[in-house]
Amino acid sequence: MVDNYDFSGWATRADVKCSDGRVIMKDAFKDDDGRKVPLVWNHQHKDPEEVLGHAILENRGDGVYAYCSFNDNPRSQKAKKLVEHGDIASLSIYANQLKQHGSCVMHGKIREVSIVLAGANPSAFIDNIVVHGEELPDEAIIFNGKEIELYHSEEPTAEEPKEQKKEESENMDDKKKEKTVQDVIDSMTEEQKNVMYALVGQALEDNGNDENENNNKGDNDNMKHNVFENDEKNGDGVLSHAEQMEILSDAKRYGSLKDAVLQHGIENIDYLFPDAKNVTTTPGFIDRDQTWVTKVMAAVHKTPFSRIKSTFANITGDEARARGYTKGKKKLDEVFTLLKRTTDPTTVYKKQSLERDDVVDITDFDVVAWIKSEMRGKLDEELARAYLIGDGRSSSSNDKIDPLKIRPIWTDDELYTIVALVAATEAEARAKEFIKACIKARKNYKGSGNPSLYTTEDMVTDCLLLTDSTGRDLYESIEKLATKLRVKEIITVPVMENKKRTVDGKERELLGIIVNLTDYNVGADKGGAVNMFDDFDIDYNQQKYLIETRCSGALIKPYSAIAIEATAASAPTPEEEEPTE
Repeated sequence: MVDNYDFSGWATRADVKCSDGRVIMKDAFKDDDGRKVPLVWNHQHKDPEEVLGHAILENRGDGVYAYCSFNDNPRSQKAKKLVEHGDIASLSIYANQLKQHGSCVMHGKIREVSIVLAGANPSAFIDNIVVHGEELPDEAIIFNGKEIELYHSEEPTAEEPKEQKKEESENMDDKKKEKTVQDVIDSMTEEQKNVMYALVGQALEDNGNDENENNNKGDNDNMKHNVFENDEKNGDGVLSHAEQMEILSDAKRYGSLKDAVLQHGIENIDYLFPDAKNVTTTPGFIDRDQTWVTKVMAAVHKTPFSRIKSTFANITGDEARARGYTKGKKKLDEVFTLLKRTTDPTTVYKKQSLERDDVVDITDFDVVAWIKSEMRGKLDEELARAYLIGDGRSSSSNDKIDPLKIRPIWTDDELYTIVALVAATEAEARAKEFIKACIKARKNYKGSGNPSLYTTEDMVTDCLLLTDSTGRDLYESIEKLATKLRVKEIITVPVMENKKRTVDGKERELLGIIVNLTDYNVGADKGGAVNMFDDFDIDYNQQKYLIETRCSGALIKPYSAIAIEATAASAPTPEEEEPTE
């Protein structure tokens, strides 16, 4: 029991069943018992000013209890008053390194405890977040509530036990070594061993009698066969007792039973060897690079409300300037324009179904968890694509994500997205013009902090291939190119390849987007966060799955993004053309 603290409460509860069947087990966070972690406002742990104090964790039988103390900074004292007044009454945790056994979450690490707005999400949710710069396999914000959704990566953690890594290394070394006869036999199942012993025994015992029996006429001509026989009438490929003994002797010399029998013309000997095994526990996916998706989903700003309103006063005009006064003249009022934009939510979903017979018959791995991980990955990719460039579907498509509810940065109003144009010439010249356009456009950028560049692999390659007059690379690394472009990092986005749009009858190709996604707000109301549903269709014996979210998305700061586009080079006018002879 902690003696001195400002308030206490449940950080998380044990034995909570998730919607996909997983359960947070008792003592999942027992290693955190007695630990001191930061107390943060609404999980804003990237900003040191949002650290309000600390929390001492106490592992109990039905969850983790937190004793929280505020520090003396003004924000902490303001939060303290909100807690004392009862305006805020909810805690949640930020955890990572989640480990699972079957459907049960067995272990995790609590990194911070947060005070969250009361009623912001009382039904509770867990939303996967990958923090840039950390290689953590699984991390989550866990809101204390009744139902919790858990989405887990199946990648191994960076903190695997050394014994496990050592064992894996030894297994790889063993695979590189050629197997001996005993190694092969030891790898067989009991059923395979019994078949081998029976066939070899029959071959050694009955070889002499088989030849006479095969010469008899009647229905029994093809009934007695062993592994050392062929169907040829002339007896080719049949081994004598002496040859069979020689095979076993050669096996010791070759170190491989397969090599030994092949020397004596035995066919289909592979029937006796173990079946091939998968190198991974689940089938892999052939997909585009998803690294950018993780970075986009982690970088956008999230709010617990979906209807977003932005209001600004435009004071850039001369009418808003301060004025000099002349005696006897009338003083004029300041005049400026108010701007307002509202963005409502829309629903984005992905649906899948499996035959129940297939679910039951597939026993090598959990096919339901596998298909759910695919659904979550593709949902995140579609959302990230919609945030940056839109989903690309025709406006007449029923599947199109409404661009007025999730507003793409690329095609947003010029009040929010600055457009920089370059001439679409050959690769080297276009790369040089692209770099100039990025640097010059920063003059009008009004977004937060140092932005990132989202572009294509081809554009990055063309820039890195630029050389000076002596043939030396202008930019030896992608980091030096980022410094030249005045961006924090360069992130390649496969879905941005060959994206074009038509403006005023002219075609433009997207080359890159410069933005700090902190200025892009994604909002979801209670119940609107990512949810997984499953149902059984009794008529068609199908298990059906649906993952969906209802959210809005939009830039919330004017001039907070830059879109660099290439335009087709205009044809020369008659006056510009050289006169002909």
